[in-house]
Amino acid sequence: MRIPEHAHDWPLLSLVVLGGCSNETELGESSVAGPSAILFQAGAAHRNVIGPLGFEQIEIEFDPAWLGFMPDVPVSRWLNGRAGAAVRSLVHLCGMEANEERFRAAVRRFIEGADSGPERDTPDWVAAIARRLHADSTLQIHELAKAVGRHPSWLGTAYKRATGEGLQETAARFRVERAARLLRETDQSYASVAADAGFCDQSHMNRTFRRVLSRLPSEVRNDRSVFRQIA
Repeated sequence: MRIPEHAHDWPLLSLVVLGGCSNETELGESSVAGPSAILFQAGAAHRNVIGPLGFEQIEIEFDPAWLGFMPDVPVSRWLNGRAGAAVRSLVHLCGMEANEERFRAAVRRFIEGADSGPERDTPDWVAAIARRLHADSTLQIHELAKAVGRHPSWLGTAYKRATGEGLQETAARFRVERAARLLRETDQSYASVAADAGFCDQSHMNRTFRRVLSRLPSEVRNDRSVFRQIA
């Protein structure tokens, strides 16, 4: 799916949870996948090309006066790394019944504290790890380390530093991505979806959805009721 160039009347913080897209702004084109975030000032034009696994995000649109401050650049992007860990925390809070003051403080802390330095290129070995986990989320750390020629004790720490999530968290996110797609595009039973996506059982899938997406599989399946129907 291609989302043509558009802009918003209010500042918008996009928290990328699952899947990914190619995002084009005045900063240029960048591949964005969870956990990442983009902050658009009001009127900042952007366009997206959604990836084959879809694109799941939480959008927080707000009045600048509500937040109390705004960065002085039209677009800010925080892709993985330390910011990725902060994105995961903010996504988790969005799934809770937090009061407005707590939520506002969390959004402000995120924007103030996220790494605003120059974007760093992701090392090739990180992309190789992600590809292998995407193909088989059951791979163990020693198998992944051997595949990229690194020591297992070094790999876990280095991977989390580069991406903002641990290897097990990445594997869980990929399982949720696959399960969410099956829930929305097929009539498979929940138990069947859990097995196909690599979960131990349906209960394991429910817990992981809650942790990663702050939603239950049943809520994701119900999304189909609002999908556009193709004649």
